[in-house]
Amino acid sequence: MTEPRALRIDFVSDVSCPWCAVGLASLERALDALKDEVRAEIHFQPFELNPQMAREGEDVGEHIAKKYSMSRAQLAQNQENIRQRGAAVGFTFAKQDTRRIYNTFDAHRLLHWAEDSGQQHAFKRALLTAYFTDGEDVSDHAVLARVAEAVGLDGNEARAILAGDRYAAEVRAQEQFFQRAGIHSVPAIIINRQHLISGGQPPEVFEQALRQIAAAG
Repeated sequence: MTEPRALRIDFVSDVSCPWCAVGLASLERALDALKDEVRAEIHFQPFELNPQMAREGEDVGEHIAKKYSMSRAQLAQNQENIRQRGAAVGFTFAKQDTRRIYNTFDAHRLLHWAEDSGQQHAFKRALLTAYFTDGEDVSDHAVLARVAEAVGLDGNEARAILAGDRYAAEVRAQEQFFQRAGIHSVPAIIINRQHLISGGQPPEVFEQALRQIAAAG
């Protein structure tokens, strides 16, 4: 039997990006379908949709309406489309008219830390669930530490990191690297540092692309 092909996947995304949640769930389904053909090593890379977002955050509706010139009706339809796409791949977006968007830099610092522990993937998924499903403030240090603990990370270490500026330079360097590489929207899924799949694609799109890349060697 042929050994599964090893693939490196850099998943460039933000914690507050709904299409990133859809894209990750879709990618996971594709990889499950390809488990006999592909062995993936996923690295979550930072991207901030709103790097200048204030600590107190901003109402999602007001923010999107201003940023993308959407009416309330257009926003509601867009959110419903995202909810349906999420449901199709097993991710739940809560119907929350009062949800806020927050600064995600500290979440990215903890994600950077989590990579060496082998818990980065679980932590990323838990952060997306905390924000989109449970409506939690993912800029709040207490929330971040609790979510980290829930996936098996050291809560005291997480709190110590959040209390200082550890990994800040590393996260900014990674953000700048991918921006220089031409990544200006997310999710951006980079396979073996050379093949780019953009957006929250359906599982079958990821599956076809990954199979082709694996077959090409």
